[in-house]
Amino acid sequence: MLKNLLRSRPAVVDGDALYALAVAQARRPDFYTRLGVEDRIDARFELYTLHVLLLVMRLRDDGDRGGEAAQLLFDTYVSALDNTLRELGVGDISVGKKMRKLGESLYGRMTAYEAPLRAGDATGLAAGLARNVLGHDDGAAAGPLAAYAIASRAALADQDFASVVRQPDWAEIPA
Repeated sequence: MLKNLLRSRPAVVDGDALYALAVAQARRPDFYTRLGVEDRIDARFELYTLHVLLLVMRLRDDGDRGGEAAQLLFDTYVSALDNTLRELGVGDISVGKKMRKLGESLYGRMTAYEAPLRAGDATGLAAGLARNVLGHDDGAAAGPLAAYAIASRAALADQDFASVVRQPDWAEIPA
């Protein structure tokens, strides 16, 4: 009996695979060619964060197994940020400070986006996306990105758990 308690449980899903699905979607050229997202490291960070949040929200809506999968995805994302900093040449001493700052940004974005995403508030979401993704205060310019995010939230909600972790159903990127 003690052997069973100490045995590690297999993960419900693979956090790396979920993260790869979010990154693949965020890297779609249409965000850059159709929606005016500049191909800069900070804009890519913002799109990754948005897609990770969309998956985390959907997974958490699925009870314990979804919560576990969401945590695995989030942990993988934070680890990827750490690895990226190191690849960019940030020294070991500075990584902690930079990760703290990135963590605060990540938490801030997720907090700012979650309420409008849950409420379907395109105007509120567009204001945050304009500031963070597009780098200006023109909420109207971020309207198509906000509409995409809200439509993706709805599409993911319509998918069963197994389908979401295998191949999320993202919305079409508007023209």
